[in-house]
Amino acid sequence: MIRLTIRQLEYFEALTETLHFGRAAALAGVTQPALSSQIAEMERRLGCRLFERGARVVRLTEEANLLRPRIERLLSEIRELEAFTAKDRHAMEGRFRLGVIPTIAPYFLPAVLPVLKTRFPHLSIELRESVTQTLVGETVGGQLDAMIAALPLDHGALSVATLFEDRFLLAVPASDPDFASPPVAPESPALERLMLLEEGHCLRDQALAICGSIRPVAMASYGATSLTTLLQMVAHGQGITLIPEMAAASAPQSGINIVPFAPPVPMRTIGMAWRRNSSRQSVCRALAEILSEFGAGSARGELNGEQQPHAGE
Repeated sequence: MIRLTIRQLEYFEALTETLHFGRAAALAGVTQPALSSQIAEMERRLGCRLFERGARVVRLTEEANLLRPRIERLLSEIRELEAFTAKDRHAMEGRFRLGVIPTIAPYFLPAVLPVLKTRFPHLSIELRESVTQTLVGETVGGQLDAMIAALPLDHGALSVATLFEDRFLLAVPASDPDFASPPVAPESPALERLMLLEEGHCLRDQALAICGSIRPVAMASYGATSLTTLLQMVAHGQGITLIPEMAAASAPQSGINIVPFAPPVPMRTIGMAWRRNSSRQSVCRALAEILSEFGAGSARGELNGEQQPHAGE
């Protein structure tokens, strides 16, 4: 009979997530030799190689790819069992796996994570950044405890809490004559120069919805994977792009103007979602409440303070 330990399954999970023995050991909170030894013991007990070890690269074997979803399900059930049996202990402690979409993560998390750490010092938040569709699947499947994304999130297995609103602005090349007199109407022909994120990013769909009847011709040429890339292209005069207000403070200060839309100002609604049958619903609701409080005051943070959209500078 093959006997695997929960620890070995957790080390396997960490290594499949990071594909790096050092980072996997850090994620699991052990030394690299200890993790390597347990992975080797796991391979010995299963009678097959799970990882191809290169000089700089770790790859999953075919056997590991077949085992991965089963091990993820097992660990998810074990964690649900642990959470259920620990329901009388302090709820805000232990490991919490949170997914966040790329157009929120780098702008919201650096400010809010220290707040959560202060309020819940025993809660260890592990982050996963990916597009909405991937995060929904991983949240429903138990690989994530919760996710933060733009609403709507239409899935019957998820509970959703609204966090805050985030207005949209336009990033345009500095001194661009088409945007010399903001605000900008959503039907402005100048929006044909809009550059979009690649397929799969909800910001792309939101941009197309905001522009209404205008067809952005630039999207045929560009399909960037990050907002940072789009902003650099704007700074070099390649086009314009939509930018959430929470990201405006991170835009390059040279070569770009941030200009507002004409009322009614378009915006996105940020929400948090978790499985309806999750045993950590109390944790999720508590986090959502704090994120809502913080987000309501910070989504416009820099823009409502000393800095304003730098149009016409």
